[in-house]
Amino acid sequence: MFSTIEAQKEDFAMARMMPPLDRVRAVIDSIPVVEGQKLRSGVPVVAGYIAAGLLIPDNYDIPTFDPRNNRGYQRPLQDSRVNELAADLKKKRVDLPTAILLNLRNREARQAVQDGKLRLGFLRDSASTAILFHVVDGQHRVAALKKLMEDDPDGDWDKFLIPFICMVGATEQEEMEQFYVVNSRAKSVRTDLALALLRKLTDKDSKMLERLEEKGKGWQVAAEKLVEALAENSSVWRGLIRLAATEKGATTMPSASMVTSLKPLLASPFFGRLNFAQQQQVIEAFWTGLRDVMRPAFDEPPGFVIQKGVGVIVMHAILVDVLEIARSTGRSVIDAATYSDVMAEPMKLLQGEAQDGQGTPVHGVEFWRTAPQGAAGSYSSSAGRRVLISKIRQMLPKVEVV
Repeated sequence: MFSTIEAQKEDFAMARMMPPLDRVRAVIDSIPVVEGQKLRSGVPVVAGYIAAGLLIPDNYDIPTFDPRNNRGYQRPLQDSRVNELAADLKKKRVDLPTAILLNLRNREARQAVQDGKLRLGFLRDSASTAILFHVVDGQHRVAALKKLMEDDPDGDWDKFLIPFICMVGATEQEEMEQFYVVNSRAKSVRTDLALALLRKLTDKDSKMLERLEEKGKGWQVAAEKLVEALAENSSVWRGLIRLAATEKGATTMPSASMVTSLKPLLASPFFGRLNFAQQQQVIEAFWTGLRDVMRPAFDEPPGFVIQKGVGVIVMHAILVDVLEIARSTGRSVIDAATYSDVMAEPMKLLQGEAQDGQGTPVHGVEFWRTAPQGAAGSYSSSAGRRVLISKIRQMLPKVEVV
């Protein structure tokens, strides 16, 4: 296969030097392919590599769904995805090792597969339309390469070899079926696993972290690292954070949600500029201080929401304010007593109505009980969390100016 790929590269390079008309005839002569398992309907399927210049700009079609005439079946291209992929390809940040899925709708296409080659010249002569290939899956990859060929004509992007699988003579209905199978059954990587993998990759590739910073996603790596450390070393959180690919067990907080909760902290000027060890000390001291003023909730984590989604997201948002209060009074930000002193009064005064259907008043640690006895669960939506954060902020001490 490698020799045929190299031969294809050489043929394509020679063709580019020919006059336009001769170039077209030479370029679209044939492609080495391997025949695979046929579809249930008997439609042949071949696999190989095709130079981008054989496909782009006018030898393919993306059958985008048009509700006005009910034609096509694909989602519209997302320019942001196309631009991002094109930029990453140009900077050699990514590869495209996975195959795109194509189809040749030409009724006579099956005759074009002969002696391990897909004879494009035969297809061109027998086709009723200039467009040979219909892109069933991989439209953003094709569009990104098209953009590169247009924006960087001297970059040899037309030589880029795209791995492909091609149905030979399938109908549009069969295209739609395969599109549905590919896109409805593919399961995306869980967020917690994706974050864990991202953290591992950046440990060995500093340039990847730079790329993430450019895209405003560097905080995810920092947060994942902190969450993993808390799960392993924290006296408050050990055994309660559900890391990637682990069973729920007695855990109360998914690692992905914990990562998201740290975004406001990492975006704050003071905390964001601390080194990793210092950040870890601050978070540990904060939660230790909270435990000191709400001991029953921490002794029975499943029965309260303070160490679940709503509690963690709200408390990490509040920590941004508490850090400024501590600094303004000259208190240590890595001393649990600092946070106990600042949070004791707000946590004692916090009140609401239990979710018991009767609106029973609850306050203090009882506010954080799980439904129906507690009230915090009623603030679990994004809007609700903002309201709860605001309520707690209003009860915090004022920042002192020295």
